[in-house]
Amino acid sequence: MECNNILVGGTWVPSEAEARIEAINPATEEVVARIPDGTSGDVDRATAAAVASFERWSQSSLDERKAVLNRLADLIDRDREPLLRNMVAESGLPITPAGRSQVDGASDELRLMAEVVDQIDWATHYGSSRVVRQAAGVTGAITAWNAPLRSIISKAGAAIAAGCTVVVKPSEVTPLSAIALADLFGEAGAPDGVFNLVLGRGPVIGEAIASHPDIEVVSLTGSVRAGQRVMELASRMVKRVHLELGGKSANVVLRDADVERAVQVGIEDAFRNTGQACGALTRVVVPRPSLAKAEAAAVAKVESYVVGDPMDPATTIGPVATASQFRRVRDYIDIGQAEGARLLVGGSDRPKGLNRGYYVNPTVFTGDNFMRIAREEIFGPVVVIIPYEDETEALQIANDCDYGLAGAVWAADTDRARAFAQRMRAGRIRVNGTAISKYAPHGGFKLSGIGREWGRYGIEEFLEYQSIHG
Repeated sequence: MECNNILVGGTWVPSEAEARIEAINPATEEVVARIPDGTSGDVDRATAAAVASFERWSQSSLDERKAVLNRLADLIDRDREPLLRNMVAESGLPITPAGRSQVDGASDELRLMAEVVDQIDWATHYGSSRVVRQAAGVTGAITAWNAPLRSIISKAGAAIAAGCTVVVKPSEVTPLSAIALADLFGEAGAPDGVFNLVLGRGPVIGEAIASHPDIEVVSLTGSVRAGQRVMELASRMVKRVHLELGGKSANVVLRDADVERAVQVGIEDAFRNTGQACGALTRVVVPRPSLAKAEAAAVAKVESYVVGDPMDPATTIGPVATASQFRRVRDYIDIGQAEGARLLVGGSDRPKGLNRGYYVNPTVFTGDNFMRIAREEIFGPVVVIIPYEDETEALQIANDCDYGLAGAVWAADTDRARAFAQRMRAGRIRVNGTAISKYAPHGGFKLSGIGREWGRYGIEEFLEYQSIHG
């Protein structure tokens, strides 16, 4: 696909860029798209369109906003197959789980937003004073390649529900999903300028968004380094910043839990999106007497995975998304072995029969919490099992981490597991494998970021309080 345009005020217009970026299919290493290597001038034009539409959209009715969100959800359902195939081609996510979590998940999240927008306290009275919630302003959304649709929906969808207009910069790794979705916003009834799309690299487009004087809110999903740079630039104009960054989440198995089930469900969580999930449960913390049982359960689970062509419905692990990520994950596997971690399954060799594409063997180690593979985000299908002596040490291991995005606790007694969860320094914790609810907020502590997504909490990130007295 050749795309030389950006979406500004409802119209596709040529980018100022002369250079192009190639997006690569990670399964075949072939070019699937060429897009503009965009400029700060592109951001200026898109922002001007967002500014022009802000006053009208910020005063729109909730019914109008809900209608756009619900119609967009219907259009995603209508275009499910082409959206899914584009996503798989650009990201390498296996088609069966990607269909459920990424495409169906995007339309489900939009409908949830349309539902919960009525739950927000838009106006509250205190005697003669009235406190209202107002759209925070033109929003810059910098989204991630590991969730090409969902990342845009979680940011732009929530901002639009709040009454904001948006300038979106998708990852240059996965532009096809963003380009297709941009067309659907207009078809869904979003007025021109409510949703604008610019294409290019983070150091140019992302920095132009973060430092633009007319962009009042910046929402990023990305690396800690990118988040720090956005904060630095945004601080110069005291912008509101929302950051969803990395994770190194702990799956804590208490002594009375079903160890085999806890480990296997935890591996499922850790290896979703081929391990490219910031909330993945990549540290498995188990009682030392149960270590052998946990290791056997992990190996059995890993050996059940099918690594291969992401377009094949039977595939459960595809390639990682980029050549640099391919090198990074394999390097970490080598680092783990050099540090003395015990390799249980996998390794840095290519999976058998896969000599092309960015394929990595799903890998599990046993190690300790001081190793780099237990402390640094790898963002691939790599897990480390860490034994503990008592519950105090289990909590210490779980919390001894620079990140605090997600976690899990398993125990025979649910109340005991919940009590342990409340002592964990993480933003989203699953108890005994309970499914995640999108009504509840998603976000982290420490280096995992600032602010929350999902449900009414995600919409409220894009609102400001206004007090009117009299």
